[in-house]
Amino acid sequence: MNCPACKNAMLVLELEQVEIDYCCDCCGIWLDAGELELLFEDSNQAGQLIKSFATSTGLNENIRRCPICRAKMDKVDAGGGNEPIVIDRCAKSHGLWFDRGELSRILSKGNFDKEKKVIKLLTEVFGVKNCSPQRHREKNAY
Repeated sequence: MNCPACKNAMLVLELEQVEIDYCCDCCGIWLDAGELELLFEDSNQAGQLIKSFATSTGLNENIRRCPICRAKMDKVDAGGGNEPIVIDRCAKSHGLWFDRGELSRILSKGNFDKEKKVIKLLTEVFGVKNCSPQRHREKNAY
C-alpha cells in the first residue's frame, strides 16, 4: 500500500491484532477501519471519540486519497482544543490517515493501557520525538 501523503510504499506491522501501515518517509500512519477502536480499553470511549470527529471545511491542507479505494478523503477535526488535530478519513470508511505525530497526540489524551505493546509502539517508537522525515531521507540515501 502506498502512502496517501508522499506516495511511497508503507511498512506494514501487526501487533496485538492491530495492523499498522507506517510511512518511513513522512512518518504518517494509516489505520484500517476498526483498528483505532482496538487501541482503546473501553469500547464506549472509542465510539464516543469516533462520533466526535467532525468534518472540517476551509482548511489549507492538501487533499489526500484513500490508499485502498483512491477516493478523496474527508478532513476531520479529531479534537485537540487550541491546537486542532485534523486527520483524513476515507469517505467510504476504509480507514484513517494520521500525519506525523497526530495519532500520538490523540493517544496521549485517551484512556489507554500505556503498557499495551501496540500503544508503546505508536507513542514511543512512532511518536514525534523519534520520527524525523529528514532523518529517514538521509538514511535511505546511502
